[in-house]
Amino acid sequence: MEIILSLHNIRSTYNVGAILRTAEGLGIEKVVCSGYTPSPLNPNTLPHIASKISRQIAKTALGAEKLVDLAWTDDPKKLYKRYKEDGYQIIGLENRIDDGRKYTLGSPNLLNRLRDKVVLILGEEVHGIDESLYDDVDLFIEIPMVGKKESFNVSVATGIALYALKTAF
Repeated sequence: MEIILSLHNIRSTYNVGAILRTAEGLGIEKVVCSGYTPSPLNPNTLPHIASKISRQIAKTALGAEKLVDLAWTDDPKKLYKRYKEDGYQIIGLENRIDDGRKYTLGSPNLLNRLRDKVVLILGEEVHGIDESLYDDVDLFIEIPMVGKKESFNVSVATGIALYALKTAF
């Protein structure tokens, strides 16, 4: 399965770094940042701030930031449209919605709907995927929770979701 990660409105540089490290370890070749996700590639970031962001991401990425193709977009909706035209399925990792497009990781219903080219959207740590992007999503996936907490850290959830998707085929 070919997977591109879309990090939209991730707040923490350390989560971005951890996601890059996980992405590299699981063979994800491209990660696209947007919104207020900290990225040294954001053209609106001043050089000294971009340098600080790079150092912070490197603390948890441990070199993966140099191995994964990291990109920036000012318009994720336009990006998703382009990827759909190229045959990608847009999947949102989200657990706080009641939507008929939501499937649990590992369920046969999900496995029957997955394509071999996917853009996986990861949203803000507390509030999840920005609702303005919901119309672009083909399906949502959720990680089943059995403890008292209602969600995982976004970087941990990314690792779980990527591993499940990569081993689904």
